[in-house]
Amino acid sequence: MKSIIKTLALVTLVVFFTLSFTTIDGDKKEIKIENSKVVWKGYKVTGSHEGTIAIKTGSLTFEADKLIGGEFEIDMTTISATDLEGNWKSKLDGHLKSDDFFGVETFPTAILVFTSVEASGKNAYKVTGDLTIKGKTNPVVFTISVYGNKANASIKIDRSKYDVRYGSTSFFDNLQDKAIYDEFDLVTDLEF
Repeated sequence: MKSIIKTLALVTLVVFFTLSFTTIDGDKKEIKIENSKVVWKGYKVTGSHEGTIAIKTGSLTFEADKLIGGEFEIDMTTISATDLEGNWKSKLDGHLKSDDFFGVETFPTAILVFTSVEASGKNAYKVTGDLTIKGKTNPVVFTISVYGNKANASIKIDRSKYDVRYGSTSFFDNLQDKAIYDEFDLVTDLEF
């Protein structure tokens, strides 16, 4: 009888400590940075520019096969135009990294943290997240689609909310054909 009581006490302790120190956060899948891509596209009165930005770290969290969270750190020092070459490319890349735009010396990373995820279709989810650029955090809402070990999303961002002022009619008058629209797009193709 004593051995049964000791065994039950031991099992109870093991179960207690296991449950006390185990959190059910889901299955975190790290993003394969070398196989993933973020493309940006900005628009102005006279046209547009596009380029890439590198993911520094990232993960998506699943419960069974359902997306429940995500977190990304973007390396703003890698922002680069892909639609220009030579001196024009160098000028635009430098300008985007300057304080006129993203101030990458002071703010080398941007952060996106999913705050809620709701299924919106067979492989689609409506995500609300906190996006931090230049030290300012604002909510963003977008749809992400997940297929196997791949995901993609398009996010429309209002740069004026992050104090990215250059050429913005939200901050300056009479820009005419030099105006740059506040909204820009990020299109992501992710592998995990």
